[in-house]
Amino acid sequence: MTMIRLSRPGDSPRIIAIWRAAVDATHDFLTREDRLALDDLVCGFLPQAQLWLAVDAEDVPLAFMLIDDGHMEALFVDPAHRGTGIGAALVRHGLALHPGMTTDVNEQNHQALGFYERMGFRRTGRSALDGQGRPYPLIHLAFAAA
Repeated sequence: MTMIRLSRPGDSPRIIAIWRAAVDATHDFLTREDRLALDDLVCGFLPQAQLWLAVDAEDVPLAFMLIDDGHMEALFVDPAHRGTGIGAALVRHGLALHPGMTTDVNEQNHQALGFYERMGFRRTGRSALDGQGRPYPLIHLAFAAA
């Protein structure tokens, strides 16, 4: 059984491990240098961020989501648990809190883009660069209630 709860300080090592495994499994378009730079950025930021976690029956985090002012900044699922509905459960939780939630997804991450579109998000625009100014285009998405 999966539960959703807010993160706590002791969750940080597991959250970082989820981020690393998920990025390695889905972001093969990143250069090695960019992957390492993002790792430094994330390791400095995620432990202090308030995250929503999907945890198992033993309270072990399996996925996390970061929402800032109605914008989903991050959704990462442990690759061992992809396809089990955990990511969708987190997104539904986020939508319950922020019905007009928006997000961005790397254009090269076709699986994530398809996931968000299946969840009801629609494309609203595109940026040629990512949030750090790197040449990884972003697709901007907004939830469109059916």
